[in-house]
Amino acid sequence: MPVTLTPAALARVQRYLAEDAQALGLRFGVTRTGCSGWQHTADLARDQRDGDTVFEQDGVRVFVDAVSLPVVDGTRIDLVKQRLGEQFVFRNPNASAECGCGESFTTDESLA
Repeated sequence: MPVTLTPAALARVQRYLAEDAQALGLRFGVTRTGCSGWQHTADLARDQRDGDTVFEQDGVRVFVDAVSLPVVDGTRIDLVKQRLGEQFVFRNPNASAECGCGESFTTDESLA
């Protein structure tokens, strides 16, 4: 399943890309951290790396490395506005539990 962006997240990523001519798209993945094991990561992609899977939505490319793909496959990235700020929220169907603070998550053992 692809990694997708909601309309709000898509518009925000498009603005980021318009501000940075060197960016190729969004790099999305995970890193091992926190009390639950995985943490989502998102940044502007500056290159395409060996093993990347690239999803494209309305002209925005999302680069996912091979290690992260099984953990984030099918994730829907949203942008939530709260009071004076906004943040990306990751709706990951592979997450089986989150830590109490919501910063990290676990998956079924088959994905680890």
